[in-house]
Amino acid sequence: MRAVRSTINAAGILKRQSPTADESELVLKALVDINLPKFLKQDLPLFTNILSDLFPGKTKPKSELGLLKDSIETSIKELKYFPVPMFIEKIYQLTDTMTVRHGLMLVGPTGSGKTANYKVLHNAINRVAIDIHQTSNEERNENPYRKVTIRLLNPKSILNEQI
Repeated sequence: MRAVRSTINAAGILKRQSPTADESELVLKALVDINLPKFLKQDLPLFTNILSDLFPGKTKPKSELGLLKDSIETSIKELKYFPVPMFIEKIYQLTDTMTVRHGLMLVGPTGSGKTANYKVLHNAINRVAIDIHQTSNEERNENPYRKVTIRLLNPKSILNEQI
């Protein structure tokens, strides 16, 4: 039931952002944003086929990243990573996931790009972030990004129940 609630919440956020958009496309986008990053590579074709059966003829609307898209590309170059399309897609997926969740974990094998992913996104968000204290309300509504601080925890330093 948590997955259903997350999807409904995500669809509500998307509807508030785009009140005139097609609702079935917004639900499709919410389903993809919530679930796609969780799946293994071999499960993606099945998920895609299920969605095409549920939403025939519909395509997922592109994420509206605005300023952040260019900033991500700049951050990749600045941090000396290679702009591989799958790497960039994973950064977009992390961005979409963060808009609908307030807690998440990046998991995967060593060398899969977890650290690079969040470092690029951190750098990109801070590049386009505005200082809340020096801006008007109108400017704040146009640019939703705020400075980000990252604090890393070693999961082995606390009990499983505390995580």
